[in-house]
Amino acid sequence: MNELKKKKSRLIQKRRLAGRVLAKAGPKTAAGDKIIKMVDVAQKPETLRTAEARGEVRMSTAVLKMILENRLPKGDVLAAARLAGIQAAKKTSELIPLCHPLRLSSVEVELVLVKSRKLAEVKSLVRAVDRTGAEMEALTAVAVACLTIYDMCKAFDKRMVIGDIHLLSKTGGKSGDFRWQ
Repeated sequence: MNELKKKKSRLIQKRRLAGRVLAKAGPKTAAGDKIIKMVDVAQKPETLRTAEARGEVRMSTAVLKMILENRLPKGDVLAAARLAGIQAAKKTSELIPLCHPLRLSSVEVELVLVKSRKLAEVKSLVRAVDRTGAEMEALTAVAVACLTIYDMCKAFDKRMVIGDIHLLSKTGGKSGDFRWQ
């Protein structure tokens, strides 16, 4: 038992030291802060990259019905959210400081109202032939589409909840493919 405690203590100490070395690594500013920088992707090959993301906006039955019947004063919520999501994917590198601008070949945003769960489900699919992945563009498309739904419906339901925004899948690149299971 004593030997086990010693091994555990040594392992903890090694991790602490490794953390200090990592924290000290890299260029520093005059104030000693680690410099943030965009990753250099110049040597990476251009390949087809895809990314899918999803999110949802939970809302009252009354607002869901208003969306279905297209009775909101600001107009067609689903069309506006779809357009906002597409536009957001195109502007991702302007919103996320260290995100590379991508040459997107397509952006799809799908919105489905799920009456039984009182929510709008938002999904995006982004494709690009580039040196880095399209995950941030897919996630941004979903987030902004969800925010647009909230904006267009907030006068009627302040308790809407935006949530469960996550990556569903990605293809291409050195890290390989990913699929949410």
